[in-house]
Amino acid sequence: MHTVWKGAISFGLVHVPVKMFSATEDKDISMRYIHNVCGSPLAYIRKCPSCDIEVKWEEITKGYEYEKGKFVLFEKEELEQLSDQSNKNIAILDFVNLTDIDPIYFQKTYYLSPDQAGANAYQLLMSAMRDTGKIGIAKISIRSKSSLAAIRVLDECLAIETIFYPDEIRSVSQVPNLPENIQVNDKELTMAKMLIDQLSTPFEPKKYTDDYRLRLLDAIQHKVAGEEFKVAPAKPETNVVDLMAALQASIEATQPIPTDPGKPPAKKRTRKTAAAAKSEETTPVVTPKPKKRKTAKTKESGA
Repeated sequence: MHTVWKGAISFGLVHVPVKMFSATEDKDISMRYIHNVCGSPLAYIRKCPSCDIEVKWEEITKGYEYEKGKFVLFEKEELEQLSDQSNKNIAILDFVNLTDIDPIYFQKTYYLSPDQAGANAYQLLMSAMRDTGKIGIAKISIRSKSSLAAIRVLDECLAIETIFYPDEIRSVSQVPNLPENIQVNDKELTMAKMLIDQLSTPFEPKKYTDDYRLRLLDAIQHKVAGEEFKVAPAKPETNVVDLMAALQASIEATQPIPTDPGKPPAKKRTRKTAAAAKSEETTPVVTPKPKKRKTAKTKESGA
């Protein structure tokens, strides 16, 4: 892994030298823009519209447009001083519960490993956080950007997650067309809860795949091999009119087929046997009454 950052974690007077590594990777398939006339890839040129020349990297600086067409310029050293990049310390400000942080705040995950002779302090911090169930909230500056961060235990490693500042989270009130004062049907709500319950399962990340990326890779292989490749159009989705019917159908589709492993498989019956069995089930069984024996007295009276 490539080292992204080097510094130290500090909590109280404890100093933990660490190295930082990216915990995730972007597996998006990169596409380039091609000139469809000759098949050549297009190049991006940094060109000044006023001087009408290509600009070299060493002639480029950064600026902020405070009015239309007016900029204040900053040198690289000035921005580094403002970002406090020289401070290679991750100071833990507070320890909180992970459940207190809404997932909307999380940005990117990095792994932290002990650097130099920091293995003992690293293990101490990791063990203390695991036993208390707490995570650390700190500030860190990476690539001239200051971020809040959450330090937590992930398996047998410390992980740090950059998180947004509160003023970077947009308010829900800005979302248009949110429903207001809509009464939910009790029966529909009950069935929706049943459906959620039937679809509930422990989170197993390995069972989820990027289907689009797999299809695109397959298409690339076919095209490289010179094969024709066409995808059948997807069936258009129809709008659900009857919500209750859709819920009922969804619940029935998710119900497992009941099986009894203790019973032997039923033998196939012919129509005649099935009809006879049904007749036997529906026809009441009549028990004949016992005939009375004729006594001698009865015989005499009959004579």
